[in-house]
Amino acid sequence: MMTAHLQVQHLLDFIDASPSPWHVVASIETELAQHQFTRLYETETWALQSGGRYYVVRDDSSIIVFVQGQKPVQDSGFKIIGAHTDSPGFRIKPNAASCIDGILRLSVEIYGGPILATFTDRDLSLAGRISYKNDQGDIDRQLIHFDKPLLRLPNLAIHMNRGVNEDGLKLQKQLELPLLLSTLTAEQLPQAYFAELLQQQSGIDAKQMLAFDLAVYDTQKGSFWGAENQFYANSQLDNLASCYAALQALLDDTVMQSDATLVCALFDHEEIGSQSTKGADGSFLPDVLQRIAMATDTLGQDYHRALAKSFMVSADMAHAYQPNFPNAYDPDHKVMVNNGPVIKVNANHRYSSEGISEALFADWCNQADVPYQSYSHRCDLPCGSTIGPITSAKLGIRSVDVGCPMWAMHSIRESAGVFDHAAMIKVTRQFFISAV
Repeated sequence: MMTAHLQVQHLLDFIDASPSPWHVVASIETELAQHQFTRLYETETWALQSGGRYYVVRDDSSIIVFVQGQKPVQDSGFKIIGAHTDSPGFRIKPNAASCIDGILRLSVEIYGGPILATFTDRDLSLAGRISYKNDQGDIDRQLIHFDKPLLRLPNLAIHMNRGVNEDGLKLQKQLELPLLLSTLTAEQLPQAYFAELLQQQSGIDAKQMLAFDLAVYDTQKGSFWGAENQFYANSQLDNLASCYAALQALLDDTVMQSDATLVCALFDHEEIGSQSTKGADGSFLPDVLQRIAMATDTLGQDYHRALAKSFMVSADMAHAYQPNFPNAYDPDHKVMVNNGPVIKVNANHRYSSEGISEALFADWCNQADVPYQSYSHRCDLPCGSTIGPITSAKLGIRSVDVGCPMWAMHSIRESAGVFDHAAMIKVTRQFFISAV
């Protein structure tokens, strides 16, 4: 049995290899290949076999992985774990390169809701994909990853910002977020210089490049910390820790023998509302479930019977109690790092949990010998949301919102507990093999 620290080391390696949502899906595909999964394409006809292992990718950064159950879906339903592949941060604008006083900068747009101050004074770089016209005249795309520090957002010295420690660091989003890249001579053109940089890294002729999707990421690798290495830190824990836990639960040999059809649905665009062709509020998951049903002759009422017997675990990280800021938490709902997965509850349905789904997840925790906690947000603070309410409403499937407790959510450097990650894998395996 793999130790908790080894499981987290694999998670850190996964995150370090996945600096953008497009790389996340590529990393997952690499892992699926080791378990003999077959890629399906939405433009082709599907022929599915009982016990078959399959996955579908939409627009390179959302992926749905499934194992066809031993029993028909109308008899056993779908067991789904949903999570998201994106994290808040910066994205490079189309005409990003500009030069001021000989310093080349790249302008950025804020993606989602990052803690902006945490991006200062970090070793930043770029990762994503380039769309280009290939030698055959077709539009193609290729991943690109600068694996060295390339960019920086230097802080202003305290001598010029005397109130920073009292007032906090405040960055003007249009003027003070461009990232420093290089110095240029008067003869060098900013856009041409940046295009040449992309060409050198990708091997694609700059004249063939038509567009790019580039995310800014932190090059510092993930690490353990604490007196007994009981914590770990990295970027993108929200929500790659949930994605990877779900994937590890599914790839267990015993789990993949399930009677039910098992699904991991990992979506891009959660951090910006999920409303896109590949987001949880789009058609991706309903399309795939319907295609599974049609490929197995589960039509009409039988498909709706399958949905009625289905269940979804919406897995997204949870807010751990931080003792330096006690007033940020409901005193009766402090969830602690390394005390087990968290069931997230909100009366206004910002989370999809309700009494029955909470009870089911609690029972799976008990069966798996895993501790669990319950979280409710302070009533006087706005509560975030997840893909849970969106997806369960769209499909009519009962759902519970859960996650591992973590510190500094939406910082460029987040922290969590080693033993919680292991516990989440264990309980989601239990979910996959248990009756609903």
